[in-house]
Amino acid sequence: MSLHNDSIVVDGLVVSKWSEDVFRDMRKGGLTAANCTVSIWEDFLGTLDNIIDFKKLIDANSDLVTLVRNTAEIHEAKAKGKTGLIMGFQNSHCFEDRIEYVSVFKELGVGISQLTYNTQNLIGTGCYERDGGLSGFGHEIVAEMNRVGILVDLSHVGPLTSDEAIRASSKPVCYSHCLPSGLKEHPRNKSDEQLKFIADRGGFVGVTMFPPFLKRGIEATVDDYVEAIQYTLNVVGEDAVGIGTDFTQGYDKGFFDWITHDKGSYRKLTNFGPILNPLGIRTLGEYPNLTEAMQAAGMKDRVIQKVLGENWLRLLDDVWSV
Repeated sequence: MSLHNDSIVVDGLVVSKWSEDVFRDMRKGGLTAANCTVSIWEDFLGTLDNIIDFKKLIDANSDLVTLVRNTAEIHEAKAKGKTGLIMGFQNSHCFEDRIEYVSVFKELGVGISQLTYNTQNLIGTGCYERDGGLSGFGHEIVAEMNRVGILVDLSHVGPLTSDEAIRASSKPVCYSHCLPSGLKEHPRNKSDEQLKFIADRGGFVGVTMFPPFLKRGIEATVDDYVEAIQYTLNVVGEDAVGIGTDFTQGYDKGFFDWITHDKGSYRKLTNFGPILNPLGIRTLGEYPNLTEAMQAAGMKDRVIQKVLGENWLRLLDDVWSV
């Protein structure tokens, strides 16, 4: 379809099991760029190992993908028919207690990092426990991320820590992948007030389709995902919304058992149950179905193009331009 093919398509969060098959499916779906998770519970050295492996995989599939560090390289990837991969973290655990590690990871090509993943770390608190807010160290980490040009992501962060990080950041911040609690109450979903608060301060909302957070769960279709996108648009406006699917393609139950334990090995935080993406967009190769579904729902082409990727590009250009 021409609208999808002509559009910049940016996915704000993909945490699939990186492989040639995944990269081929990204190209099949016409994905221009994606925030690709390379760290969740890993420490500094474990994250370095992940980055090494990820870059080797990119080199081995250079006909399909390319590492991108700025928006000009995203446009270049589009022109060359490749998918631009942004390295991102779903936790700042890998910064350990060293502010210097922020700039080290930036130099390696990391462009986005969540402050916390579900529970408390040295920076702040996640969404699955009592929220103590942004720590003093956390304020310094946010300032350093602003300085070097790493986007602050608050998707799994608790409400008080999110509020304080939004206020502390001199650059726009984001929820790279979340859903509105107005459609379903869940610790990972954000209230209308939270969505408005981040958008009113220049921030951004990537709408996810992770089934446990959707209103109809594993019964959902791509139309349910579009409903969530439209709901978010109505709350924050057409310039502050994008997609952040949270694709976990290629992973089995073992992966979900790992990510749902505190610090990767201790308390079990939640039980997702079966994971089955919405019918119509169950694989990365089915992105065009999302564009078609947005058109069928009556969304204007101009708004669709903003949501598919133009809004992400504007945000990333602002944060990365330091």
